[in-house]
Amino acid sequence: MPEVLSAPLVVEFPFTRSLGPVQSAFLTGLRERTVLGVKTADGRVLVPPVEYDPATAEELRDLVEVAPTGTVTTWAWNPSPRRGQPLSRPFAWVLVKLDGADTALLHALDAPGPDAVRTGMRVRVRWAPERGGAITDIACFVPSESDVAGQSGPHSGEFADPVTGIVAPARLDYTYSPGRAQAGYIEALAERRTVGERCPSCRKVYVPPRGACPTCGVATDERVEVGPAGTVTTYCIVNIKAKNLDIEVPYVYAHIALDGADLALHGRIGGIPYDQVRMGLRVEPVWPESSSGGRHPDHYRPTGEPDADYDTYKELI
Repeated sequence: MPEVLSAPLVVEFPFTRSLGPVQSAFLTGLRERTVLGVKTADGRVLVPPVEYDPATAEELRDLVEVAPTGTVTTWAWNPSPRRGQPLSRPFAWVLVKLDGADTALLHALDAPGPDAVRTGMRVRVRWAPERGGAITDIACFVPSESDVAGQSGPHSGEFADPVTGIVAPARLDYTYSPGRAQAGYIEALAERRTVGERCPSCRKVYVPPRGACPTCGVATDERVEVGPAGTVTTYCIVNIKAKNLDIEVPYVYAHIALDGADLALHGRIGGIPYDQVRMGLRVEPVWPESSSGGRHPDHYRPTGEPDADYDTYKELI
């Protein structure tokens, strides 16, 4: 049997958001070892707080300080913690209804094993030694020896130097295995060729191939070599430098319709000032100098040919 291609793949980006008055008070409170909720018109206290009542959509502003102690309402044991999780050793995910709250907060419980965890057990917050205004200021929960419920009461939500924004990294790690069509596409790139697949019904050639025609819904298996030259159908100028990408800004990223293809792929345009890139520009691939440099063109550069007529690529924009 042929070797099944697979490779680790990481999708990661930082999500930056500003905070309204409720979330700002909540996160700033965690920095100050204070847990805040918000009270609804019918007297319920929601923790974590939200800016609008989930039942009535009414705006919520009345903040309440709740206790750092509470009761586990449900739980699940995590025997193999992953990167970025609260604890590096096995722990329990728990929903904790803090004293004074009517909803539960999801966090980690530091326990020696699943036999030490139960619904209804009393727990308390373990604060992180260094806090900056994030949910991780609660390092985790730990079992509490006290059955006495903590007190709650109104809070102004005012703190010195409030947290007004956060950066939440989003990351997905997984192993990717291409199917038959994409495996053939990748193997051809290793030979510095680009192949697509033709639909037996509409006869369109799709690059990269998907194994099926997105228009007709039928399987494709006829391989067709396309390019190597192509036409810029549309493009954008990138002015923000990406993390771990050694390319100086500004640069141009374009959709390129390779000769013989009925679907444009994307690639970086080089060898020409960014403000001279245009629709219809004829380009060709520039491959890495060594085979270990990658399985795809480093960028595309002008061929020197006259620009393509708009009618030849307008359907691929």
